[in-house]
Amino acid sequence: MRDPAWLGRVFWVSVAIVLFVPALIASEFKPWVMFTPDNLKITLRFLGDFFPPKVDGEFLAMVARETWRTVAIATAGITLALLLAIPLTLLSTAAVSVSALTGRMHALPFVLRQAVRWLLIVLRSVPELVWALVFVRVVGLGPTAGVLAIALTYAGMLGKVYGEILESGDTQSTTALLRNGSGRLQAFFYGLLPQNAAELTSYTVYRWECAIRSSAVLGFVGAGGLGQQMDVSMKMFAGSEVSTMLVVFVLLVWLADWVSGQLRKVLG
Repeated sequence: MRDPAWLGRVFWVSVAIVLFVPALIASEFKPWVMFTPDNLKITLRFLGDFFPPKVDGEFLAMVARETWRTVAIATAGITLALLLAIPLTLLSTAAVSVSALTGRMHALPFVLRQAVRWLLIVLRSVPELVWALVFVRVVGLGPTAGVLAIALTYAGMLGKVYGEILESGDTQSTTALLRNGSGRLQAFFYGLLPQNAAELTSYTVYRWECAIRSSAVLGFVGAGGLGQQMDVSMKMFAGSEVSTMLVVFVLLVWLADWVSGQLRKVLG
């Protein structure tokens, strides 16, 4: 017996190979270099410095403070991102546009909406690591740079996804409210929001979880938190300190994932 879909499978596998191989060549992907005798010796020596982890009281107290600061950076950043993303979402979403009720949006609201969408593209296209490098030079080393970097990048992400969620759902109730004289905010709070609240909240919690991971990475460029202390320990070749902070960081990400999972179950 002959598989009728074999030709299509062969075609798509061939296309994947043709695209994937040049990508590997361009990225100079050579994992076998790690297993050369010299590199393997350096790697084993580096990993050997991680044991045993450092667990003295003063160091653990410092790690606890920096862990809390990491969570605080992520939470403050995502809060500022929400303050930016929510109004930008309302401005960029056609579902709450009064001028679009006739079937064709007027020129001025259309231009404004496109400008807001381009602003969201700009915000999310610049990685938070780049924003952090900029703000470290503007406001100096510390958590402020991390908070601002997360706020700008995540505002663009939240604004885009919020808009897609609101426009992909049922907008009949919102349109009915607008046609009967309701304002845009009333139509949003009584029409769009109740139908999409669970999905919006779930995505926001997921982004908060991502912000915790980002805040640790931003510490490597001087934006404060656990990542900055890990960077200092790595530069001092203090492998035992790095090992302890890696364990704490894994537990922190696990805790954020658990909290977000519990909230998603509650939201149902």
